[in-house]
Amino acid sequence: MRIAIACDHAGFEYKERLKRFLRDKGHEVKDFGAPSAESVDYPDMAHPMARAIEAGEFERGITLCGSGNGIAMAANKHAGIRCALCWNEAIVTLARQHNDANACSLPARFITYEEAERIVQLFLSTDFEGGRHQQRVDKIPTKV
Repeated sequence: MRIAIACDHAGFEYKERLKRFLRDKGHEVKDFGAPSAESVDYPDMAHPMARAIEAGEFERGITLCGSGNGIAMAANKHAGIRCALCWNEAIVTLARQHNDANACSLPARFITYEEAERIVQLFLSTDFEGGRHQQRVDKIPTKV
């Protein structure tokens, strides 16, 4: 799978570890930053990543920041992105099954790295159920 990943300074350490984890699983990963743990503004990484997913260059995206909220909000400004804040396994499973989330946002300051890895694995392996959920997803605009 082609995966885009982006973070701010709070998510940098987990991002670096997740890149290795994903590549070891055979995924192609593109890093949209942050390039270090130095303070940055999360929209500067979220917007290029979201545009690349919208363009079809990547199948899924993973974002990380301290709470997971800010970077998810920035990514979700793009009409083709459905970025879910995922802090446990049940939430990420439902985000994929019911919402067809194409990006997963992790709250790096509130979960362990091991939890992040499990969440990402579920995000990539859980299928969208379609059916009654499809009509709901269809009501989320893809173009503004």
